[in-house]
Amino acid sequence: MTRLLVTGAAGQLGRAVLRHLTQTFKVAPGDIVAASRDPQKLAGLAAEGIETRAADFDDEAGLVKAFTGIDRVLIISTDELAVPGKRLNQHRNAVAAAAKAGVKHIVYTSMPNPDKSLVTFAPDHLGTEEAIKASGVAYTILRNSWYSDNYLMSMPHNLQVGRWYTAMGAGKVANISRDDCARAAAAALANPPAGNQTLTLTGPESLSAEDIAARVSKAAGKPLEVVHVTDEQLSHGLAGAGLPPFVVEMLVSADANIRAGNFDLLTDAFEKLTGAAPQPLDTYLETQKAALSG
Repeated sequence: MTRLLVTGAAGQLGRAVLRHLTQTFKVAPGDIVAASRDPQKLAGLAAEGIETRAADFDDEAGLVKAFTGIDRVLIISTDELAVPGKRLNQHRNAVAAAAKAGVKHIVYTSMPNPDKSLVTFAPDHLGTEEAIKASGVAYTILRNSWYSDNYLMSMPHNLQVGRWYTAMGAGKVANISRDDCARAAAAALANPPAGNQTLTLTGPESLSAEDIAARVSKAAGKPLEVVHVTDEQLSHGLAGAGLPPFVVEMLVSADANIRAGNFDLLTDAFEKLTGAAPQPLDTYLETQKAALSG
């Protein structure tokens, strides 16, 4: 019996991975362990036959205990972004614990081009990839492109005012849905590709701001004008909207990264890993009409 563990199992990506493991890839619930800093949030999974364990990324000894008896572990990057360096330390704890616990394979959710990315949290991913490679444990690193889902945070407001202020310039991005990333992670966990692999997961098309706005407008049935601004103007606008400084920096850096061309890449890694085609942005947005309307 091969035992699979999913960290961050209470989060959106983690729960989607569990669903794909059991429903898409037909992994027996008894072969799956769901781990979270707060196992109480996983109470419903026990009824499905999935074991739950506590896994606090700030507690390496506790992680060793959580990973004991596990063959393959999915390390989902944590959401600790407010304090620089904290997330990388957490990830290093998880990698070290996996090695100490005798885990045979690590799957990790990273990002495209972390070595040259302008996104504020890119060093976390690069450092984690380096730690995984140095651990001696076999691995599959999944570099998830910018989520289609991220547009749901700002597009409802943008549609209300009819304008989308962006600093991505003429850059393009190949968005992929969170659910597709979950499907790929489940595939890599259930049946890892041979050897150590670093795979960049993208959607089927690389889109400009105007392309994205047209798709959002069509799905919502409302006009949406793209207004190109500088990094400084975007930062001022986001701060004025009340966003925390670290979130403002992250969003501005993401636009700068798109503008620099670091998200403009297309691969067939998702299809090779899952046997399915990734969902185009317009198809995803059609399923999110209610969310877009605010």
